[in-house]
Amino acid sequence: MADDGSPSGPGDTRTERVPGWRDVLIVAFVIVAVVLGAAGVTGLLPPAGQDVVFRTPLAIVVIVVGTVWLLVRLARRPSPDDRS
Repeated sequence: MADDGSPSGPGDTRTERVPGWRDVLIVAFVIVAVVLGAAGVTGLLPPAGQDVVFRTPLAIVVIVVGTVWLLVRLARRPSPDDRS
C-alpha cells in the first residue's frame, strides 16, 4: 500500500467542520424570517389570492416538495469516505 501522505486510521488528524450553536441559530433565524415574510406577503394579497393560500392544500404541497428535495439531496451526497 502506497503512502500518499494523507492520514487515515485511528490517528487521523483531518478535521471536519461540525455545526455548532451559531449555525443552528442562524438557520433558525432565517426560517423565522422566511415564515414571517410569507405571512406578510399573504396579507398583501387580494382576498381571492388569500383564499388560494388559506383554502387549498398549498402549504402541504410546499412542505412535501421541500421534503422530497431535501431527501434527494441528502441521498445523492457523497459519503465522507468518498470525499478527498
